[in-house]
Amino acid sequence: MSTDINRYPRLRLINEPEELRSLPLNELPEVAQELRDFLLASVSQSSGHFASGLGAVELTVALHYVYNTPFDKLIWDVGHQAYPHKILTGRREQISSIRQLNGLHPFPWREESEYDTLSVGHSSTSISAALGIAIAAAQEGKGRKSVAIIGDGAITAGMAFEAMNHAGHIKKDMLVILNDNDMSISENVGALNSHLAKILSGSVYTSFREGGKKILSSVPPIKELASKAEEHLKGMIAPGTIFEELGFNYIGPIDGHDVVGLVNTLKNMRSLKGPQFLHVITKKGKGYKPAENDPIGYHAVPKFDLTKTQLPAKKACSPSYSKIFGDWLCDMAAQDKKLMAITPAMREGSGMVEFSKRFPKQYFDVAIAEQHAITLATGMAIQGYKPVVAIYSTFLQRGYDQLIHDVALQNLPVLFAVDRAGIVGADGPTHQGTFDLSFLRCIPNLVIMTPSDENECRQMLYTGYQLNQAAVVRYPRGNGPDVQVSAEMTALEIGKARQLRRSKADKQKIAILNFGTLCQYATEAAEILDASVYDMRFVKPLDLQALKQAASEHDYLVTIEDNCIAGGAGSSVLETLAQQGIFKPTLLLGVPDEFVKHGSQTELYRQLKLDTDGIIEQIKHFIAS
Repeated sequence: MSTDINRYPRLRLINEPEELRSLPLNELPEVAQELRDFLLASVSQSSGHFASGLGAVELTVALHYVYNTPFDKLIWDVGHQAYPHKILTGRREQISSIRQLNGLHPFPWREESEYDTLSVGHSSTSISAALGIAIAAAQEGKGRKSVAIIGDGAITAGMAFEAMNHAGHIKKDMLVILNDNDMSISENVGALNSHLAKILSGSVYTSFREGGKKILSSVPPIKELASKAEEHLKGMIAPGTIFEELGFNYIGPIDGHDVVGLVNTLKNMRSLKGPQFLHVITKKGKGYKPAENDPIGYHAVPKFDLTKTQLPAKKACSPSYSKIFGDWLCDMAAQDKKLMAITPAMREGSGMVEFSKRFPKQYFDVAIAEQHAITLATGMAIQGYKPVVAIYSTFLQRGYDQLIHDVALQNLPVLFAVDRAGIVGADGPTHQGTFDLSFLRCIPNLVIMTPSDENECRQMLYTGYQLNQAAVVRYPRGNGPDVQVSAEMTALEIGKARQLRRSKADKQKIAILNFGTLCQYATEAAEILDASVYDMRFVKPLDLQALKQAASEHDYLVTIEDNCIAGGAGSSVLETLAQQGIFKPTLLLGVPDEFVKHGSQTELYRQLKLDTDGIIEQIKHFIAS
């Protein structure tokens, strides 16, 4: 397949959705096929999120065909599924730059396009935002429509149900579309079901339904009978009872790959009053068999050859930090049956696949429900078990209240394995884990550890697990510096740093205090500058003795962390020294007061001047000034 737009006669004419809406309905299947082929060719050559977008092609075409975007508002949940949306909304020629430095954002992004209503990255926000827009639209009185498109994974989160509960209560006009690509009801999809969906969304049925309620309102027994009959009818053809109980008019499930059927149903539903719910069945990876068969493996892909049946094998390299965690988890569980591992739907990303197979009774995937994951761990800890919560740094933000109130305040022994800490890379500002040290270190009863390599990570996990209080081990995405990992597990002395390098000069000028996995860059810079290096290991508690030594023996201190400077580990060093009456010129290196955009980790470290050259440049400038 080729990305030459001239090979796509219909798609090349669509630069904006208005041009899509000028086409006759019977041409939409061809438009969808060209869009899918173009997406396949583009992502396979550039890398990016893959399977989700392939599954949402027909739905995207139908939505932009029926709704007057950007006046009408489409809110995509998470955004993995939004590549087709970007292609149809003026960004077709830029799609090959997606997730790359200075290229298109990996998710819908308000600064990028007027068609991107909500900037997203975390799940389950779409219904709340769509309801807010619906409320504003009712105030405006201009007929603006509001549509949330949410996946079957995202709708399990509490926030989605909170929003639906509110929407069902206030009865504003809005549509929620469940893009369901995993539920077991897929066998209900077919011509009959699509036909029934059209009937249920059509004006004759709606008029009868609403009119009948008004006519029968003064006759309770008959009204109750009619209501039960309607529920019975819907119960036979659609598993929508829960959404009806929340106050939505449920339609579906319908075939999400029948673009004409989708258009007909959406046209009918567009004019309905109150909160509407359309259940659409799709297949992740639709149109590309390897992705259909392995949607998880093809969720996000490197560059690859479409003619091959497998993705290219990963180059041999040091194990990722996620694998270090997964291996430690299995080793620890083999020793301790009280270990309980919890993840909010991040089994693969957190390195827990092997553990889930070997220790199924000790493994709990709570779906996208970070708050529940943490308080679930609280309950286990109260009963004497040893919960380990594997969670991404940015997802931990969503469980912050529970971390404070349910774990730390009650001083319970829960270990948090915080993955994707620091600079994550191509997923951009919604996924950069650059705030956790700042929002964690202010919480009492919490030990915070920052490993500098793979072996340190393993030993810190063991250390945190053995504590009789809450502990955090935070580590980055990707691979470490390839140090030898000890099979033995040894608990570290709490709050104890280690000096990795001592300046060779008689008059020691610079001491670098490292927190985390930028240690390799810090050490390389220290060799050139002849600086001392302390691997601090612990952000909380800090090693006061090491701090005093570094301050007394050196003219300048430099702290390095892959966290925001504001309130981070370097700030903690300054606070601690000030409390001791020690004042020393100190340079804080880390992430500045801004959201870090997308790009590779290497590119972003260079841009932030946190690589070897950048560290040297900043230190020289600091001393010179």
